[in-house]
Amino acid sequence: TISRLDIRVGLITKVQKHPDADSLYVEEIDVGEAAPRTVVSGLVNYIPIEEMQNRKVCVLCNLKPATMRGIKSHAMVLAASDSEHTKVELVEPPKDAAVGERLKFEGFEGEPDEVLNPKKKVWETLQVDLHTGPDLVARFKDLPFTTSAGVCRVSSIANGSIR
Repeated sequence: TISRLDIRVGLITKVQKHPDADSLYVEEIDVGEAAPRTVVSGLVNYIPIEEMQNRKVCVLCNLKPATMRGIKSHAMVLAASDSEHTKVELVEPPKDAAVGERLKFEGFEGEPDEVLNPKKKVWETLQVDLHTGPDLVARFKDLPFTTSAGVCRVSSIANGSIR
């Protein structure tokens, strides 16, 4: 179920281009823990670096860490794309959402897995039901990505897929 995913409000405190990969950013993201997490994202061709800096984002925190071109990524920034994958936008929490707050989905109250088991394909199975609605709200099936400050949304991609 969707509650197995640990999706939190994060704040990108630092962003730079990956030293060995033109299409990747390396970010430091505060997700409410003692230290920020290093995250590698393939967003260079879609989102300018200055739009990444100091941005609140939705972060999937319990993927197994993966090394991308020599740098270990400890989470994933969620973004929506259109059907042609020509346009990509960050899924944004409300500006008043607290950094580190876990997103909720109505009716799914369970605790997240500590780490998603890659062999069980939990993320891959749930990801197909993550999308933006015609109202630009990020959803799992019909349920909005919800924080105590309101719902998460994208700026213009309606009916996009989120990953």
